[in-house]
Amino acid sequence: MKAVQFSRFGGPEVLEVVDLPAPMPQAGEVLIRVHAAGINFFEVLMRADRYAVTPQLPMFPGVEVAGVVEAVGQGVDVALLGRRVAAPLFASQRPCGGYAEQVTMPADLAVPLPDEVPFEEATALMVQGLTALHLLRQSQPEGKTVLVPAAAGGVGSLLVQLAKAKGAAKVIAAAGGAGKIELALSLGADVAIDYTNPDWPARVRELAGGEGADIIYDTVGGALTALSLQALAPGGELVFAALGRYGLEPPDLEAMIGRNQSLRGFALLPLLSPDVLRASLSELFQLAASGRLRVAIGGRFGLDQAGEAHRLLDERRSTGKVVLVP
Repeated sequence: MKAVQFSRFGGPEVLEVVDLPAPMPQAGEVLIRVHAAGINFFEVLMRADRYAVTPQLPMFPGVEVAGVVEAVGQGVDVALLGRRVAAPLFASQRPCGGYAEQVTMPADLAVPLPDEVPFEEATALMVQGLTALHLLRQSQPEGKTVLVPAAAGGVGSLLVQLAKAKGAAKVIAAAGGAGKIELALSLGADVAIDYTNPDWPARVRELAGGEGADIIYDTVGGALTALSLQALAPGGELVFAALGRYGLEPPDLEAMIGRNQSLRGFALLPLLSPDVLRASLSELFQLAASGRLRVAIGGRFGLDQAGEAHRLLDERRSTGKVVLVP
């Protein structure tokens, strides 16, 4: 079986394809033939040792795959054989290794995938889809003006659509460049601004009636966070979901206090019991299957092109979801 690993930290070139013994499903597990594996920006950060947690080496990245059940372990219903499933590895005891031709995982975490949802799209609805869905559940947008930074990215492209569906009064999309702005508008954003322009926070305030956005869903972090505060209305809420990319300093927090603004942290995994995980993914899959949620695929790469795929994200050239197709 072929899989991707990195045995040292560095640029995209440290990703290499290796041959490993084919995994065998243990009791209670299924073996899945991978048809698509999702790539997430935090994996790019891990590869460069810029994430909040330093992984042990060698590291086999990949926390979400979609494919077909090829074998079952002891105690697993054989009716699962041949089923299309989504495999949220991040919720299991072995939360990585998805950049591979095959994976094993607990059978009760394999979520049925409707025929109408392509494998590539399913990967976008796991980490990124669940993040978007639960961000909106934690800080509900109904009747409010919301700002979605990186609105053409994996999480942002879904946030724009779900925020509109959940009753946001106005969705302001922020993206870098004309092509990404066009994508955000096509997904239903009311207006879109280019955050490569230095005066973009003032533009957001103007579009929001002079005060700023009521809610900012910050999944980007870094320098963008402090700039986003300039676009947040008095009494507004900054929802921060960018682990390892903090961008606020004590003076920023003092300014928030003076403007009666709130900072809300967001971490996905603590919100996902097995039942919530399955129900949330099923909801997202049904939205996609019915055409009410559009998944943007920004690139498809083979396992031997994993470095090229990472470079696309590293250089902020990607839109939507980038996937590996073994």
